[in-house]
Amino acid sequence: MKTMEDLAFSTENIQRIAMVENCFGVSGKCLTKEGRILVGEGVLKKECRKKVKLRVFFLFSDILVYGNIVVMNKKYNNQHIIPLEGLHIESLEDQNEMQNRWMIKSERKSFVVSAPTPFQKKEWMQHIEYCVKHLMIKPGNTLTKEHAAPWIPDHATDICMRCTSTKFNFIERRHHCRYCGYVVCGQCSKQNFLFPSMSKKPQRICLLCYKLLSADERKQTLERITPMKETVHHDVYNEHSSGDEESIKGNEDDLFKDWQANEDINLSVVLRSSFHN
Repeated sequence: MKTMEDLAFSTENIQRIAMVENCFGVSGKCLTKEGRILVGEGVLKKECRKKVKLRVFFLFSDILVYGNIVVMNKKYNNQHIIPLEGLHIESLEDQNEMQNRWMIKSERKSFVVSAPTPFQKKEWMQHIEYCVKHLMIKPGNTLTKEHAAPWIPDHATDICMRCTSTKFNFIERRHHCRYCGYVVCGQCSKQNFLFPSMSKKPQRICLLCYKLLSADERKQTLERITPMKETVHHDVYNEHSSGDEESIKGNEDDLFKDWQANEDINLSVVLRSSFHN
């Protein structure tokens, strides 16, 4: 029986990875890496913000890669790479014409996909879980505490999911909060917040999430400076800090009471999906 190391350096594995790189062309990133194995590949339905689309997926021993299909087995574009470290998958119930669904959650991006048959869904999920577990036993790898919120599809609502008064049209466009995934109007999503695991640039978020994140940030700042101030001036600090922390906690409790939520699809069968041992 071949070991993981044998598979990684096998001619077949090296050639298959090179073929995937060639299909993405110059627009894709280099996928060749020492020890990396191409575990499986296939086409799945991906629930995007506007509609369901077919996407080609490649499961490697340490990353999940997907992209748009231009010419099947010949040309792909819009490559996305998701590290498997900390990745989490969750089985979902069938919905309308979308069957054999599951959710892929990562720090950078979370979304829903579906396979053509229950068996292929099981195969995909088992292979992903195996790769994640095998990766996490290596020294230095840690579990991800938070995952990016999956975006609620545009068609799920005609009004802003925060203010519930703004109706979407050609002028009033839909936006998505990068923290909760809600569909919101421009007025309710003027704020930006930096998520280092997601992007180097601040991301658009809704007002409620901005307030929650800002309150949490202030609380963490207070917790960091408390030991310093107690050392310098214990009595004076206690007199001024207790009220601040109570007001922050009260503000958070009020904000959490406002949390809300909401969620058609039409497409041909999946082209193909296969795993290679």
